Amino acid sequence: MRALILVMDSVGIGGGPDAELYGDRGADTVGHIAEACARGAADNGRRKGPLAIPHLVALGLGEACRLATGRVPPALGGPVHSQAVFGCASELSKGKDTPSGHWEIAGVPVPFEWGYFPKTTPCFPNDLVERLCGETGIHGIIGNCHASGTAIISELGERHMRSGEPICYTSADSVFQIAAHERTFGLERLYSVCAVARRLVDPLNIGRVIARPFIGSAATNFRRTGHRRDFSVPPPGQTILDYAADDGRDIVSIGKIDDIFSHRGTGRNRRGDGNDALFDCTLDAIDELADGGLLFANFIDFDTLYGHRRDIAGYAAALEQFDRRVPELLSRLQADDLLIITADHGCDPTWSGTDHTREQVPILVRVRDRAGAIGKRNGFSDIAATVARHLVLPVGTQGTPF
Repeated sequence: MRALILVMDSVGIGGGPDAELYGDRGADTVGHIAEACARGAADNGRRKGPLAIPHLVALGLGEACRLATGRVPPALGGPVHSQAVFGCASELSKGKDTPSGHWEIAGVPVPFEWGYFPKTTPCFPNDLVERLCGETGIHGIIGNCHASGTAIISELGERHMRSGEPICYTSADSVFQIAAHERTFGLERLYSVCAVARRLVDPLNIGRVIARPFIGSAATNFRRTGHRRDFSVPPPGQTILDYAADDGRDIVSIGKIDDIFSHRGTGRNRRGDGNDALFDCTLDAIDELADGGLLFANFIDFDTLYGHRRDIAGYAAALEQFDRRVPELLSRLQADDLLIITADHGCDPTWSGTDHTREQVPILVRVRDRAGAIGKRNGFSDIAATVARHLVLPVGTQGTPF
């Protein structure tokens, strides 16, 4: 009897009840991708035609979209498996960022507002920059603005390699991001600079400092690597991971889960460069996961490679590739395992800007002797409550099991 939580990062299914407060009324990541595919607007060399994700549809994704928006997106209609449980959930946490979404999935909604950097250039306080340089020995920083990560590396990467000054930037999220070349600057040196920055931004209530290493020799071939690392603040309460760890359960975290939870209760971590590699890690970990164990995985490509870059065709292709591997996942399940596939927020590639979108998320479940709809859930913490009940873990009162 084990539990698995798989987070399809940013795969939202329609604006939440409060989406208008975030400028996201009408956002719908899955729905808008499916509509674009249906009219041929997402055809390219990687994929063509209507969105083809039959295994996620069989788990209830189309019906979860119906619950969230009142409609089933094009090509997502079809029968739901007799052992599938499906629903949708609206976020309670303030914000639409990665830590808030994951922490709430794990049973700890975020009741406070994060700190953000202003949309000015420069955007970082002078004393923060001075202290960062003084404590790390770097001569200065470049960037110091709101930017797309790939764009600013292309723009400033060569200058960075000549000067040795790291590229520092932020976004609409509560983040301080530092990009540096893995070879000319050094990966471990980048991590050490980020560790200092993490301490310095704590008084500003910044959620994450993110190391963004890249390789290449010029703007035409710079590429971010899979050695990204997030320096997050710890969750403000006990998560399902903490409760499982306290009870001595076997825990495996996949991808950036350990960073998101500040390495607290995350057990053995496995990383991979991209969704397919992360899927391989997940399958291997399932084979090793002990009875009573918990696996928590994040699949990052949807968000980082396609959502933020507003690449509709790429996002559609990523969904289809993930779907093709779902049968491998289901074949690894034992009879009494609980599988939950969900998301942490949206990142509608048809939306303006490059930010996340405030959306409802799907809850797709496979568990023995259960089937049907669980309706619209008020908060993501019902996921943690359900996992706790399945694993017979003593937990707090946040969330209602479904």
